Amino acid sequence: MRKPRRKAEETREDILRIADALFREKGIAKSSIADIAQELGMSPANVFKHFHSKTALVDAICDRHITHMIGRFDTVDTPAPAPDKLGIVVRRLMQAHLQDISENPFFLEMIFLVAKTELESGFHYRHLIEELFFNLIKDGVETGVYRCADCRVVSRHVAASFASVLHPVFLAHETQAELDERLNGIVALINAALQSPLAK
Repeated sequence: MRKPRRKAEETREDILRIADALFREKGIAKSSIADIAQELGMSPANVFKHFHSKTALVDAICDRHITHMIGRFDTVDTPAPAPDKLGIVVRRLMQAHLQDISENPFFLEMIFLVAKTELESGFHYRHLIEELFFNLIKDGVETGVYRCADCRVVSRHVAASFASVLHPVFLAHETQAELDERLNGIVALINAALQSPLAK
């Protein structure tokens, strides 16, 4: 009897799982589509049918990783006033990135590739981060702590301001003490701006 054909989504998930494991073990540069196909007992052409290039495969893995990581941070459910919540959420994000860098050396390689080629996962990451800050700022405005005429625009500026403590490239070579000092300074500046009666 012929084996029943697997659903395309199941095969795609298997490819992602094996590729993720190989990238972690050997790095992206030293892992090929042929290696992934061999682990799965399929032809490289079958892998290419689901992902047209290794870069597309990296993009998909990165996007899943980003979605999972950001999904752990619900700003609305953090029980603290908005100014305190801002520091708490950013610190959690920073620590999650530091943990990734420490536990998954290939993650930095992946981030460099995403940034260099402007893959969809990079745009998705920026959107998720901006949405995180948008919800936090909107909550502060609704509780009367922050003043902000256009929370959507301000959230983009706030996300950009925190890049030096959230982007893995900046985190890789800094000490924890330096990062903590930088984070506290940026939080203080943003809170002062958002609470100022002159804020537009």
